[in-house]
Amino acid sequence: MKKRRLGRSGIEVSPIGIGCWAIGGQFFFDGKVDGYGETDDRESIRAVQTALDLGINFIDTADCYGIGHSEELLGIAMEGRRSDVILATKFGHVGNAETKTLQGVCYDPAYIERALEASLKRLRTDYIDLYQFHIGDVSISEADSVIDTLENLVQSGKIRSFGWSTNALAPARYIAPHSGCTAIQHDYNILHDSDDMLRLCEKEHLASINRSPLAMGFLSGKFARDTRISKNDVRGAGHVWTENIFKDGRPIEDVLIKLDAVREILTSGGRTLTQGALAWIWGKSEVTIPIPGFKNVAQVEQNIKAMSFGPLNDTQMKEIDALMGR
Repeated sequence: MKKRRLGRSGIEVSPIGIGCWAIGGQFFFDGKVDGYGETDDRESIRAVQTALDLGINFIDTADCYGIGHSEELLGIAMEGRRSDVILATKFGHVGNAETKTLQGVCYDPAYIERALEASLKRLRTDYIDLYQFHIGDVSISEADSVIDTLENLVQSGKIRSFGWSTNALAPARYIAPHSGCTAIQHDYNILHDSDDMLRLCEKEHLASINRSPLAMGFLSGKFARDTRISKNDVRGAGHVWTENIFKDGRPIEDVLIKLDAVREILTSGGRTLTQGALAWIWGKSEVTIPIPGFKNVAQVEQNIKAMSFGPLNDTQMKEIDALMGR
């Protein structure tokens, strides 16, 4: 597959990136686990380096993943290869590194500058390619100072562009016209078809960065009706925002039925289910850039191999819409 443009920035990125939430390890939010279980830092570093070796140049993380640990690992993994990477991170959540706990949010101008400096230090770099506001439910009236600060950081050269990580259309519409804005990051997968956001990105010449393209791993096919996920995993911890896929540590029956309905199409042509889920996203639009997460080298390799198959064709996309009742 050809590279894709990171919105109006003109920066070229691989059609798929790597999302680095899981490699941050365990941390806590609202008294619940917010990570994907235990991780192996050495395996995480090898996985990132494998992605780079296989031609992936887009890496997405956030300062809250593992309360800075994900950024620290990326700093190690990118050593000597920073020029090969289009690096994205996020700000807005405040955490305690000693207790590994998220403690609130902050986005006043002085804090944004401090957060950026901290991220630069952990990532062992002096600039960020894409700096994203991580708080999706901020009122528009509070956004001006954030956007002004980001515009100033572009002028200073510390960031090349900025975006907003949000599922809400109002903030996306508000930030889109600003010159330094180049991307909106939002949930997007075959189960969560947010086409209104996708159309906005196309209209405004922004990249649609697709978080949770595998629905928190559900679209890998590894979860069955008898699956029970531990409370030591974000998917089983009881967060309200996971309950559209997992509830009380179990995959939701209706979602399992939907996946069964489209499984044959997604796995056509020799694809794995995971590769088919990514192919569906590419089939939706040329501005999409999925960023599946990972915990090991094998997952990275499988995700990247999806590029060798390319997007689903128009007939397959229409068949899926019909089966999903869209």
